[in-house]
Amino acid sequence: MNFLTLFPFLSWFKLINKDSIKADMLAGITGAVIVLPQGVAFATIAGLPPEYGLYTAMVTPVIAALFGSSHHLVSGPTTAISIVIFSAVSHHADPGTPEFISIALTLTFLAGVYQLAFGLARLGALVNFVSHTVVIGFTAGAAILIATSQMKHILGISVPKGESFLHTWLDIFNGIGSSNLYLLLIAMATLFTALLIKKKFPKIPNLLIGMVVGSLIAYGLKDTVEGITLIGKIPGQLPPPSMPDFSFETLTALAPEAFAVALLGLIEAVSISRAVATKSYQRINSNQEFIGQGMSNVVGSFFSSYAGSGSFTRSGINYEAGAKTPMSAIFAAVFLLVIVLLIAPLTAYLPVAAMGGVILLVAYNLIDFHHIEMILKNSKSEASILIVTFLSTLFLELEFAIYMGVLLSLVFFLKQTSKPEIPTLSINVDEKTNRRCFLNIQKKPLKQCPQLKIIRIDRSVYFGSINYIQDRISHIAENEHIYNIMIDASRINFIDLAGAEALVSENAILKKHGGGLYFVGLKSSVYEAVAKSLFVKKIGTDHFYDSKSTAINNIYKKLNRDVCSSCQSLIFKECNA
Repeated sequence: MNFLTLFPFLSWFKLINKDSIKADMLAGITGAVIVLPQGVAFATIAGLPPEYGLYTAMVTPVIAALFGSSHHLVSGPTTAISIVIFSAVSHHADPGTPEFISIALTLTFLAGVYQLAFGLARLGALVNFVSHTVVIGFTAGAAILIATSQMKHILGISVPKGESFLHTWLDIFNGIGSSNLYLLLIAMATLFTALLIKKKFPKIPNLLIGMVVGSLIAYGLKDTVEGITLIGKIPGQLPPPSMPDFSFETLTALAPEAFAVALLGLIEAVSISRAVATKSYQRINSNQEFIGQGMSNVVGSFFSSYAGSGSFTRSGINYEAGAKTPMSAIFAAVFLLVIVLLIAPLTAYLPVAAMGGVILLVAYNLIDFHHIEMILKNSKSEASILIVTFLSTLFLELEFAIYMGVLLSLVFFLKQTSKPEIPTLSINVDEKTNRRCFLNIQKKPLKQCPQLKIIRIDRSVYFGSINYIQDRISHIAENEHIYNIMIDASRINFIDLAGAEALVSENAILKKHGGGLYFVGLKSSVYEAVAKSLFVKKIGTDHFYDSKSTAINNIYKKLNRDVCSSCQSLIFKECNA
């Protein structure tokens, strides 16, 4: 582990200058204004007091900026993580209670430990094997669940705690006649104001303006209408120290759920940081991003912050606002603290229904309609991942939905790699230059040697693909009665133990018929790796060649001369000699 891995912020400190500080401060002010209503909304979704969303937005981005790799990623509370926190912790305690808060902080600590361990073990590449479709499907499902959870606040209908998705809508349908239309008015006024501001004045914080309008309407109705519940005053203070529950019982109970939170957080953070990096031309270090996210959650759990991750909205706006370095995320946290200290008393006038309207808009923005349409039109496998993850999110435990999506994406990945392309090659002679080269016979009809089959394996040989490769070799031997098979191995990057043993077995079968497997162009790194497993020794060193011409010259000597005498193909130089 090098020095910059421990202190990655040293690599971008040298980028800080007068111009960058000015740009980062402006981006930070924008980010602070945006995260203020979001922090309150996300904490509400997570079942925590509103101030915990703001604490998370103050602590998490600072640590993630210092120990991550992206210059523009802004971490903090997110919708998807918030709903998973609510789902996981509500099994153990009632939302909003001190016990619920304690368990949420413990879950955050555990998720951070997982993420930190993945980063230190340099497992950042694992994210590459999880389809981003999992996140799209999960967030779409989470958006529906979030909207569902707010209907009781918007309509004033009583819904028992812990109800499933279907049962909640059944309760809403049965109680629709007793809806409070004044609460619906406040929520819709908040929602439409936010939408209007977004459309007409995109640079103005639309969610904040929408909440102010909703609060003014509620204030005007407070003396004539009953049932308007207010959020209450948020403490105007620094994030207070906290202590997760380190009892063995709690840690073991939360370990599986924490793993799901950690996995979702890492997929979100790395996906978002890479998306922004394509615009800023920055290279992202996935391992360092894992460490940054892990550190932010571990440290945050000791300062009243629940699990956070990268935010696509805030990260995108941070880049568009002209941020130059991760200092912009740190400035945003500092400015947010100042704003909270100044306006904390005003939150006492914020109605829950207005917050419901804001959360409805947040939920709608979660659904990536463009990518969903593209996936459904263009890929059956990705579409199935999307649909399964989406439905699992609605009808199963949320952490299980994440596992289902990840597992299904891995299954499709393995299925795809388990059937490598194995084209048949033959000699092609260029009529103009008389140059001879190997060519896929599917591209041009070419004569083939009746005694030597030349194939190329276009992917790695491992436990998942070896059965398909064996079937191809046995088909050549049994159906075409060709027992000398030369494999162009130039595109094989890896041969595992199962693959090596299977190839040794196939060579032994061909050897009984007077033939064998011959390998050409095997990469030195692959050759050295398989040599340790006695793969080379068992097949024979005379079956491995660096050049195709040398291989053919040697294999030709082993062919049946009686067959050669009547052959009409004559594709090798040796045939004409």
